[in-house]
Amino acid sequence: QVQVVESGGGLVQAGGSLRLSCTASGSGFSISDMGWYRQAPGKQRELVAAITSRGSTNYADSVKGRFTLSRDSPRYTVYLQMNSLKPEDTAVYYCKTGVIIAGIPNADYWGQGTQVTVSP
Repeated sequence: QVQVVESGGGLVQAGGSLRLSCTASGSGFSISDMGWYRQAPGKQRELVAAITSRGSTNYADSVKGRFTLSRDSPRYTVYLQMNSLKPEDTAVYYCKTGVIIAGIPNADYWGQGTQVTVSP
């Protein structure tokens, strides 16, 4: 069974920084894409940033130049460095992990979410 655990959320003032971490654990699998999504109250969940197994990244326009996604593949871990945070970045941030079992894409696993709150 795969578990996805996030950490690093919290409360920060506008202009500040936070670093989120996400680790997938378990046995008998490998990882394809990993990414961060967020959901603000009353809004749909949206992609923040994603990274492929080869290291290619994709960012939402709203975070380009402020957020940086990196990956520690051997540890099945991704990091989202968030700088110049804005109140509109306030949301629950979720990590999604694509899992491969026996060479076949299996399913996407989600973490429980971590709250990020940016005060004005």
